[in-house]
Amino acid sequence: MRRGVGVDLDASGPATIEQVAAVAGVSRSTVSRVVNGSSAVSESAREAVFAAIAQLDYVPNQAARSLATRQTRAIALIIPEDTSRFFGDPFIASVVSGIHSRLTEADYVMNMVLATDVAGGRTAQYLRGGNVDGAIVVSHHSRDAFVDAIADAVPLVFGGRPTHKRAGESAYFVDVDNVEGGRLATAHLVERGRRDIATIAGPPDMPAGMDRLVGYRQALADAGLAEGAVATGDFSEAGGYEAMRTILSAGTPDAVFVASDLMAVGAYRALAEAGLTVPDDVAVVGFDDAPVAATLSPALTTVRQPSTRQGELIAQKLVELLGGSAPERITMIDVEIVPRASA
Repeated sequence: MRRGVGVDLDASGPATIEQVAAVAGVSRSTVSRVVNGSSAVSESAREAVFAAIAQLDYVPNQAARSLATRQTRAIALIIPEDTSRFFGDPFIASVVSGIHSRLTEADYVMNMVLATDVAGGRTAQYLRGGNVDGAIVVSHHSRDAFVDAIADAVPLVFGGRPTHKRAGESAYFVDVDNVEGGRLATAHLVERGRRDIATIAGPPDMPAGMDRLVGYRQALADAGLAEGAVATGDFSEAGGYEAMRTILSAGTPDAVFVASDLMAVGAYRALAEAGLTVPDDVAVVGFDDAPVAATLSPALTTVRQPSTRQGELIAQKLVELLGGSAPERITMIDVEIVPRASA
């Protein structure tokens, strides 16, 4: 038998809210208000309830709380990518890690959805069905039409600048300064005396791909240099390899800014196959500062974006929205160049 304050408790089953109320010497409704975070409770009553919860190892019934508060304590993380990109991209993994960490701290469960336009209707139906309190969209493309369908389904925060009409100017998002990152990377190559600077850009239907290309062009214009060869990749190693081959088919630049470290791995391979060395023949700067950057030979100069921190801030913005706060609509994170041996 467990024994509270003048109360015999049957140890054969979990403690109930009624038993917590009896031990705390308060009403059942007071316990419910404390458990659900209401401020309409005196400090002495709150302390008594917490003491009783600790004494009885009481675990609130989440299903009952959801019915009472109309909250699920669940968040949908929507990633419009196929499984190969999701599992193979270290940037996505870092952002997801940050999101998960912050949601866990806030007592939310993260439900991951790998969504495409094929399943877009089902995704919108899922969000509108009361299954989650809010949603986060990471690694989205302008072609992802289903994002418009979910724009007003639940409170929504984007990882990266959204490009969809219904998100519009009212969207909440957290992004790194991709334009400045592209400018820093290209300016670094200019400062090292490179004059024929090509770029492997990211996908043109992703804000990061577009913005890093803008930064590349700004740096060249600032230096009075002509734009070099431009090839597009998909942020994958294979995409970087093919894009580098395309650039080399038209000639050999003396430098290349690659819009992701993973694509830079592919670019290294294409350069090696062509008998070219880094950085003697072609200097290379990447973007991300993924773990692979420091292990490449030569080690990759890159633009560092704090992707785990970005994930934390994305989740924090949604938590604040759900809590009734009014967070800043846009949060931009600074980037920095990390010099290594490749440039």
